[in-house]
Amino acid sequence: MDLAELRRIYARQMLALANASTNVNLEDAYAAVPRQAFLGDGEWRINTPWSSYTLIPNDPALIYQDVVVALDRERGVNNGSPSLHARWLNVVAPRRGETVAHIGAGAGYYSAILSELVGSNGHVAAIEFDAALAARARTNLADRPNVEFVEGNGFDWPQAPADVVYVNFAASRPATAWIENLAIGGRLIFPLGVPRTGTYVGGYHVLNAITLVVTRFADGYAAEALGRVSFVYAENAKPAVPQEEINVLRDCLDRKPLDEIKSLVWRKPQNPPLCWFAGADWALTSETEGRQVTASVG
Repeated sequence: MDLAELRRIYARQMLALANASTNVNLEDAYAAVPRQAFLGDGEWRINTPWSSYTLIPNDPALIYQDVVVALDRERGVNNGSPSLHARWLNVVAPRRGETVAHIGAGAGYYSAILSELVGSNGHVAAIEFDAALAARARTNLADRPNVEFVEGNGFDWPQAPADVVYVNFAASRPATAWIENLAIGGRLIFPLGVPRTGTYVGGYHVLNAITLVVTRFADGYAAEALGRVSFVYAENAKPAVPQEEINVLRDCLDRKPLDEIKSLVWRKPQNPPLCWFAGADWALTSETEGRQVTASVG
């Protein structure tokens, strides 16, 4: 079996795990991008149910499955679960011709998949803060004319309206740019959580984060929690989240039902009885008023 056939089987498997088997464009994108090209020539280590970062041979056949592969073992930064990303990509559904901001691009693998999804008339801005990963991603994405690579702080991007904001690190609040530069009809997805130390890998991670999906309408923001995830925590939040707010969010994540989240309120008056969580200038609430799209999203 050649690698093209192997990637096609892998694509079908990941979409089946993500309950996205009917998404032909996503299957084609997964089948088109060679994952091994984004993992480097050094050691390949994967997480298994029995051990963390098991050393495996640099054999592409071993990474076309639902495994997490280390990019920076010491910091616990990985090329993440393909089935999780298939689920996320199916939910935010990047379309041909759309503009995507990929925040926390790592070595660029999922940026490349996004570039396949938006096509030659679309645009992907891939942003990575870590200098070593940024150097790898810049090289890995150099042959994709619809990808703009940026070494910079993901909390500053996008800097113009984007149809999809796709964030691959956890944060305790959405960045201003993620919310205010989300186009009407646009979709934001990111892990909302609080840092916890002492996990099975180095660095700061969240073990009880939720996948938060935000959709912008002309009169507000719908929000939905897709479930629990574990992600590396942001190193460079702007502005820093007050510890008191982090403590309140931790309590909400630990004890409140996720299906109560219906809307995000941004820099507007809050209705405390309906708030799932309330921060200084934003909140997640059970309100569902307003859902008017007045701009084309097709």
